[in-house]
Amino acid sequence: MQDLLSLHCQHYSQNDPRLAPHEITKYLKTLTGWTVNKNLISKIFKFKNYYQTIAFVNAVACIVHEQDHHPEIKITYNTCVIEFTTHSINALSLNDFICAAKINNLDKVTEK
Repeated sequence: MQDLLSLHCQHYSQNDPRLAPHEITKYLKTLTGWTVNKNLISKIFKFKNYYQTIAFVNAVACIVHEQDHHPEIKITYNTCVIEFTTHSINALSLNDFICAAKINNLDKVTEK
């Protein structure tokens, strides 16, 4: 399996294939803290304060903008919930896992 961090998101159309359940399981095993619920993957990130939460969200915004694959983001004082799905195919795609890996890598360098 190719390292998700080295990949770049692709554009999907309605007729593109969805990931098979075994592929979802395989990719999910490479991502610490992410869970699957139906057609989305999500993770809860915790921080010391609002400033750190917003700084993390801004860093995530840079990643997803560069990848052109945007998540749902829910923010509270010290928590950020990120959810990915690929709307164009109404399912999970490799893009979701690429962005999750890049965000996990960011989390390793973010002070908590």
